[in-house]
Amino acid sequence: MPDSTPPARLVLTTTANPDEATRLARALVEERLAACATLIPAVQSIYRWQGEVESSTETLLLLKTGPDQLAALEGRLHELHSYQTPEFLVLAVDAASQPYLDWLQESLRQP
Repeated sequence: MPDSTPPARLVLTTTANPDEATRLARALVEERLAACATLIPAVQSIYRWQGEVESSTETLLLLKTGPDQLAALEGRLHELHSYQTPEFLVLAVDAASQPYLDWLQESLRQP
C-alpha cells in the first residue's frame, strides 16, 4: 500500500525572544531547509530544567518543511540556536492542498 502521507512536515521549536526567532527563521528559509516559518510571540512555557520547574516567555517558531530536509534542518537549528537543548518536534501532516504542497516543494528545491 503506498504511503499517502503528504511530503510535508511541521517542526516546532521555541526561542528566547522574537529577535532570535526572526534570525533563525530567516536563515532556515534562506538556506531552503524550511519553506516558511511562522512566529508566534509571547507563549508561556513551564518546564523542568536541571531539576527545577522553570517558567519563561518564549517565541514559538513553526517551520514548514519536507521529510528530506529534516536531518539538515535539525543540525542547522542546533548550530544556530541559543538554547543548550532546543526543542525539535516534528509533526506529520495528514492532509494538505496540492497547490500548497507544490509551493512547499518548489520553495525547498535547491537552485
